[in-house]
Amino acid sequence: MSQRPGDRMKMAHIITKPLVDIAPEIIEQIRESTQEEGQVIVHCIYNSLTGGDGIRIWPTTYLFDLHSDHVSTLEHIEKISLFPIWTWTRPGDNLFTLIFSGLPKSCTVFDLIEDCSGSVGAFRVSSIKRTTSDVYYVSL
Repeated sequence: MSQRPGDRMKMAHIITKPLVDIAPEIIEQIRESTQEEGQVIVHCIYNSLTGGDGIRIWPTTYLFDLHSDHVSTLEHIEKISLFPIWTWTRPGDNLFTLIFSGLPKSCTVFDLIEDCSGSVGAFRVSSIKRTTSDVYYVSL
């Protein structure tokens, strides 16, 4: 997620128990589609203290398997714009979703990295432990 020029690179962290209440039938539907499609879903939370921050995601955002040379590509985004267009935030939590191509079955740990070609504001989430659902929640 890129931020406006002048912002520093943020280290994001994994949320193990998100404060999001999702209906069980939706979770089951996601789980089934994840297994069928082989996709990885990453729900992201970006907190803006005042709102008006410009955020966007670069198409060069990937999942890197830490024990092989496999790279999962960004396939789809929801509630955030793709570089070069900005999405303007509101105060508080701003939620968006990234969907990636599947990881190999042998993958147990991976990194989520936005590669912005040296631009300011890129993010990195390191050492995400793989789950059977392949649905993750991160705070940026």
